[in-house]
Amino acid sequence: MFTHRDGEYLSVGDADIYFETTGNKAGKPLVFLHGGLGSIVDFNPILERFSDHYYVVGIDFRGHGKSSLGTGRLSYARYQEDVELVLRYLGITAFSVLGFSDGGIVGYRLAANAQNRVKKLIALGAQWRLESNDPSFPLLAGLTSDSWMESYPDSVEYYTKINPDRNFERLIQSVVEDLWLDLDVSGYPKETVDDIRCSVLIARGDEDELFSLREAVELTERIMNSSFLNIPFVGHAAHQESPEIFSMAVKEFLE
Repeated sequence: MFTHRDGEYLSVGDADIYFETTGNKAGKPLVFLHGGLGSIVDFNPILERFSDHYYVVGIDFRGHGKSSLGTGRLSYARYQEDVELVLRYLGITAFSVLGFSDGGIVGYRLAANAQNRVKKLIALGAQWRLESNDPSFPLLAGLTSDSWMESYPDSVEYYTKINPDRNFERLIQSVVEDLWLDLDVSGYPKETVDDIRCSVLIARGDEDELFSLREAVELTERIMNSSFLNIPFVGHAAHQESPEIFSMAVKEFLE
């Protein structure tokens, strides 16, 4: 399990990026990238299913978990660079990625860059583009610290307990305005997904309001070596709502 006790920090500019390694050190590296306003512990419901066979790396995005935010503007490109630097520090040159939501978006960006040698990518509930008419746009734009605290009080309490900045209002403003609504090249991968050559499992919960079935199907058609998993009766966080079904499919995909 990820514990937020046994990890390390890597300084990147004026931010300290927290990460943990666990599992089978002789196994193939599997990098876990969490969703927005979450942390690596969100993967604990499924982690034990992979730790016997894989060398597991969990990275808290800057501002999340135990990573500090720093002063630079948030972007998916910055997240990507942070991940690349952590993996370089660990001496990992080839790896697979399991990314949820924001983590999957970063996974697309990593996989589209051939230099990263991504072997396989699992992207759960991860948009690859954001159009101004996308039904998720008003949902994302309307999020505030108060609305998030009301919906996820335990998550915010945990953030306040472990994060070095302890400024959730600043974090959510940065995430919403600079990250989720970023339509520039520093944001969603968009057409660069055409450059992805590794095997990709595109997954979503059937009731996910942020990553539509239409967008998922179109993405599957664009990536040449991709498979699509639609999990019934669950929403955005399918790995937490249906951990057994999700993990079983991912393990089969990775083998």
